[in-house]
Order: sequence, then C-alpha cells, then structure tokens
Amino acid sequence: MIRKHIYYSGRVQGVGFRYTTSRLADRYDVTGFVRNLSDGRVEVVVEGTSAAVESFLDDLSLEMQGYINDTQVTDEPFAGEFTNFDIRF
Repeated sequence: MIRKHIYYSGRVQGVGFRYTTSRLADRYDVTGFVRNLSDGRVEVVVEGTSAAVESFLDDLSLEMQGYINDTQVTDEPFAGEFTNFDIRF
C-alpha cells in the first residue's frame, strides 16, 4: 500500500477538478481526499495499492491535462487513515 500527496497548479479551480477527481476515484480502490487551496492550487491525498493509485493519477492527469500546468507529487508513508475518497471544503 502506498500514499501520495499531490498539488496541482494551473487553471484547476472552477473547472470541475474536484468533481472529476472524486468521480475517477470511485473507479479505483483508493481512499483519500481532494480540496481547493486558497492559493489557487488543488490538493489530493490518495492511498491504495501502487497499481490503483498510479492508474487513478494517470487517468486524472489525462482527463484534466488542459487545466494542469504543474504537478508536485510527494511519496508519503501509508497511514490507512481514510475509509473512502472525499471532496473536502
């Protein structure tokens, strides 16, 4: 099991980014959250198997590629703290 912490920059707010992220997460066995940040970025924390997390993030990047200018990904220790994938406000 792995955990990734991602920050997306670009025109990522007001374009359905959180909804798209949540919808895609439902297709994979992943947990975590997505939320808008006050500086205009979107933050995603996701946990699951390596295959599920990588496939989820690949699909998200592909679907939202027209809005993303930069992606910062950090690998973190798996914590198992989530029971599902949520949109946070």
